[in-house]
Amino acid sequence: MVKLLEGLVISHLGKAIAVEVKHKTFLCQTRRQLEKIAVGDRVLLSPADDTQGRIEKILPRRTLLTRPDRNGKIRPVAANIDKVFVVFAVEPPCDFLLADQYLAICENKTINSELVFNKIDLPNNNGIEEELFAYQSLNYPIHRVCAKTGQGIPELQQALNHHTSILTGQSGVGKSSLTNVLIPEKKLKINSVSETTKHGRHTTTAATLYHLPNEGNLIDSPGVAIFGLAEINEAQLAYGFREFQPLIGQCQFHNCRHIQDKGCAIREAAETGKISNNRYQRYLKLLQKMPPSNLK
Repeated sequence: MVKLLEGLVISHLGKAIAVEVKHKTFLCQTRRQLEKIAVGDRVLLSPADDTQGRIEKILPRRTLLTRPDRNGKIRPVAANIDKVFVVFAVEPPCDFLLADQYLAICENKTINSELVFNKIDLPNNNGIEEELFAYQSLNYPIHRVCAKTGQGIPELQQALNHHTSILTGQSGVGKSSLTNVLIPEKKLKINSVSETTKHGRHTTTAATLYHLPNEGNLIDSPGVAIFGLAEINEAQLAYGFREFQPLIGQCQFHNCRHIQDKGCAIREAAETGKISNNRYQRYLKLLQKMPPSNLK
């Protein structure tokens, strides 16, 4: 009987899956009827030889990030994540709607999330600091860094140590550049930002797990839509906004949607400045983005 080996999924390579077993990599196929495998999964494999094998079982996951595929089905992207770092920059212009989407999902999946303000060497007069004050008041750690100059990188490295983390955010904000700085021996293709459109061009096509120098793992993720709203409902979206949580039970009606509902404590708090009205408006926009089946 072949002894099963426990390994860590580090990448998808075409139809094969790269699994690391004690610093050795096996290219594996999967047993039939096994659910889809994500980077970060711990698995059991049966080796065929010294370089190939078959994945027989996925071990229990602590956490899982998913996204919809082209057919609208949910597929796993990254498993056993401890922290999600949401990266943004002055260029391309900050998409705080996307950031709030990520943060709301992490809140529901009990995954720690932190913000990374990259390219701080660029002039900043876009009201970013005002937005960051709202996140700081909600106890979201914010790392101000510059992959180009190295400013703030040691502090970011310390936050990554001893965890399995993922960098996410819109294309062009410097996720791959940061990964290159954090893991110097990995030569990753860097996203370029068009000088005319200020929009990034995707370069990473599949999630890949890298080991950090001082313990811990970092997953480099593809593009913008790394994970979406498909698996949370309307009530969970509201819960995903930290400042809403103590107010949800104070609404006049238990099934309040926090839009135009009478006696809505959240809407009233936003209108009176007790919570960020910008965040509240983005919550309303995210409601509009949710699949109809997820709404009440």
